[in-house]
Amino acid sequence: MDTLSSKVSYIKGLAEGLNISSETAEGKVLLKLIDVIDEMAGSLDDLMDAHDELEEKVDEIDSDLADIEDFIYDEELDDENDDDEADDFFDEDDDEFFELECPNCGEDVLIDFDMLEDDKGIICPNCHEAITLEFDDDDENNEE
Repeated sequence: MDTLSSKVSYIKGLAEGLNISSETAEGKVLLKLIDVIDEMAGSLDDLMDAHDELEEKVDEIDSDLADIEDFIYDEELDDENDDDEADDFFDEDDDEFFELECPNCGEDVLIDFDMLEDDKGIICPNCHEAITLEFDDDDENNEE
């Protein structure tokens, strides 16, 4: 495939071979047109080279971005697996925890007995609202 610059060089050679003179008005115009076309071809070749370099850089950035996405999404998958392991750890049959429904958002919340004794109270991890627990005084009445 002939490049634009090689085609312009061919036309220049043709003009020299035809002995187009810069002495005539037509000759001056033709030679100036060939010079302008030669400059345009050179600029276009530079632009095409710059475009090729840019395309390579974009491909590199795209590849790097794909690596980052893989890393992030793999981490998210690992976090989801960690959540599953956490669910296994906080088994409902475990005597140290009990589950209750948040009166504010309706989500199930695991409560530790230590949280009941904490002065800060119980805060729902889903809606971040305080959960108040009311206990029946039946146990105190039975002791009397």
